[in-house]
Order: sequence, then C-alpha cells, then structure tokens
Amino acid sequence: MDQGLRRPNLIMIMSDDHAAHAIGSYGSRINQTPQLDRIAAAGMRFDNCFCTNAICTPSRAAILTGEYNHVNGVRTLFDTLDNTRPQLQKELRQAGYQTAVVGKWHLGHGPESDPAGFDYWRVLPGQGDYHDPELIGPDGTERHPGYVTDIITDLSLRWLDRRDREQPFLMMINHKAPHRPWQPDQKHAELYDDVDIPEPDTFDDDHQGRSKALAGLKMGMGDLNDIDLKKPVPRGLTAEQERSWRYQRYIKDYLRCVASIDDNVGRVLDWVEEEGLTDDTVIIYTSDQGFFLGDHGWYDKRLMYEESLRMPLLVSYPPLIEPGSSCADLVTNLDFAPTLLELAGVDLPDRLQGFSMIDSLSGKPPEQPQTCVYYRYWEHLSDPHRVPAHLGVRTDRYKLICYLEPVPGSTTRFAATELELYDLDLDSAELINVYHTPEYAAIAKDLLAQLRQRQLEVDDRDLVARLP
Repeated sequence: MDQGLRRPNLIMIMSDDHAAHAIGSYGSRINQTPQLDRIAAAGMRFDNCFCTNAICTPSRAAILTGEYNHVNGVRTLFDTLDNTRPQLQKELRQAGYQTAVVGKWHLGHGPESDPAGFDYWRVLPGQGDYHDPELIGPDGTERHPGYVTDIITDLSLRWLDRRDREQPFLMMINHKAPHRPWQPDQKHAELYDDVDIPEPDTFDDDHQGRSKALAGLKMGMGDLNDIDLKKPVPRGLTAEQERSWRYQRYIKDYLRCVASIDDNVGRVLDWVEEEGLTDDTVIIYTSDQGFFLGDHGWYDKRLMYEESLRMPLLVSYPPLIEPGSSCADLVTNLDFAPTLLELAGVDLPDRLQGFSMIDSLSGKPPEQPQTCVYYRYWEHLSDPHRVPAHLGVRTDRYKLICYLEPVPGSTTRFAATELELYDLDLDSAELINVYHTPEYAAIAKDLLAQLRQRQLEVDDRDLVARLP
C-alpha cells in the first residue's frame, strides 16, 4: 500500500443472508437500496466476491481468521471459534487500533468462544431476536427494547462517539437481518403491500440434469412454515398459485428487513460525513454469504450455485478507490483479513490463506490474481434443509461441483458421487449441467485437476475427498 496514506479507520458492516441481487447497485429488479448505493457510488462494487462455505458460522470464522474452515476448525453451523486463535481484530488491536463489535456473533459463547481482542463487544446470543433483543457483553446479558437493526446501529454509533480520537478504530457492525424468520420493523411493515414482487427467471426450474441429491432438499416454497408465512395459505389455490403466494409472503418480509438495514447504513454514512472522517475511513458493506430469492424455486443458501455463493462487497475509501468503480477480480471472504491488515500497515502473518485486495481496490491488476475459488460445504443432509456435503471450484468461466457421500466406515472421509459442470459464459443461470457432454470432457478433466491441486494448496489433506 502507498506508505503516504495514513492508517485509516475501518468500518465493516455485515448483514446475514443478504443476496447481492437484492441491492440496487447490483442491478436488483425487486427492491431499491439508496443508502447502500451511496457506498458503491463513492467507491467500488466487487462483482465476483465469493464465500468458501455458504453458511453463517463458517463464513464468519473465515472472515475473522483469513483461514479455510478445515484450518480454523469451524466447518459447520454447530462448531465454535476458539478465541485463542489469531484473528483480525487481535492483530489490529496489537497494532494500536481500537476495536469493537456489535450484533451477530454466532461463533459460540462462553470463556472459550466469546469475542476476544475487542475493546468493546455486545453480541446477540445465537441468532438473536428481531424485537427487544438480548445482547451479551463482558458483564452479562441485557435486554434492549426496540428493533434489532436499529439497536445494533445505536450501540455502534454510541461507541464511536465515545472512542479515543487519537487512535484509529475497527468498528464491526454485524446485523442479524435479513435472516429467517423475517420480521420487519413497524416502519416497513406495509412496504410492498400494493405490489407483486417479480418472480425470478428460474423460479420454475425443474432441476433436470442436476444431481439426484438435490431431490431431497427442503428449501422450496412448500417448505416455508407458518412462522415464515405468518398466516395460513388461502384455500382453493392451485399448486402453482400457492407457490406464488408463498413466494410473495416470504420475499416481501425479506425485503422489508433489507430496507431497515439500508436505512441504518445511511445513519452510519451520515455519521462519518458529519464527523469529517470520509477521507480517513474505509467503509465496507458485505454479507456472510448470498441467498436464494426464489431462484431455482429455493430459499436459504449452502449450495454452490451463484445466488448462494456470491457475497455482496461494496467498499469506499476516497484516497485509494475510484468513485463509482467496479471490479471483476475473483476474491473471497478469506481476503478480508489480509486486506484490512495491509490497509492498517500491519505485516501480513504467514498463517493467512487469503490474499490482499489492495491492488484490486486501487484499480490495478492483482499481483497474485486468483484463478479459481475453492469451496467446501461440510454438513451432510443435516436438518432442516437436507443439503448434501459438496465441494468444488469456480473459475472466471466455469464451475465444477462434486456432491459427496461418506466413505463407509468413516465419519471424516467422503467420496464424490455426482458431478456438475457449468459454463457460466453460456449459462449464467446454471440450468444445464454439461459434465457428461463430450465437448466439455477436457474442461472437466482440467477442473478436476485444479480441484485436487487446490485441496493440496490449502492443506485440505487429512479430509481430502475421493474424487473421480
């Protein structure tokens, strides 16, 4: 990084399950996000930011450690992050940064997994509640009246107002929304009441040609329960009408929760401007993974398809980033930690498995361009969604997905049973599996070789899946 730049303040706002295609600056057809779009207008939109495991707890662990989940030990939703491990905030604090986190943690609670390396922390227990949430801090648990997105922002801004103005800071604002069950605030409760939200182009995808493992998924509109829908399904609807009715109930509440995030992001941006900190502050907006918004007929995440794999990433920092720019470089959630550490002038630890995005932010070709993303989802057919374990690679054009089954007699080794290959240039919606198509045989062979190589490079050796 340019040594002439001062160490910037770092504000990282992260939502939960906010799909990029529900953000205006990413071309959303279903909602508007004027405050999030302010970040994009002032900075850079990353178009190819991906997670390495599309589920909350593992993604958050990867962001904090800059390590793959088989290294940091957080492979599934049920694992906890050992708070003695090196983490981003610890290294920034050691370098003289003030550090704070407010909101969703979801990496475990107790002496071994509570947030560490933060000067201030107030976090939700587990998923937390949308209304009148409890937050845990070093001195115990306290209930806060109001709506969770507002409260998280209130506490974050209060700490920022009380900070030591002589030191740079890291402020992590971790929103619960728009995680299921979708409960909007009163301000947005009637938003979209008078409109029908367009169904995605792939809403009626019949999943032909895809893995048989997908047949057992519990992620369709029919799997939304009474808590999600908040009212019984009207009588007399055809099966097609009921699917559409369920979609409208779900997507409107989801987008209402997003609208509250957007408003509160605006509050943070206003605070930065009012404090005169615009040129001294890196502002990041992201989500821990993407989400299916009726795409392929699904909701939730976990799968390696684009809507789930892709993370929104908007970054503004006027001294470094061209306003209104975009970036097509392949980046992952492992790259957040090295990027923020380099921005802060910290020497990058050897343990990091991600790469700094400084070149990309500067509009330069990366010194170490990533040619493929390695993905691994570890939970196998766990409730409630029954998603099979799988792994794969995504390049700038192709995606290979290997669905896995446990090797008999082992709980840690898996074998690939079915494979899918997509040519994203010709089939961006991922509707046509070309793995068995003769014209793609050489490409399939090359991608399998890349997958094996990436497993070795990232040290996924003890649990290497048996591949074709």
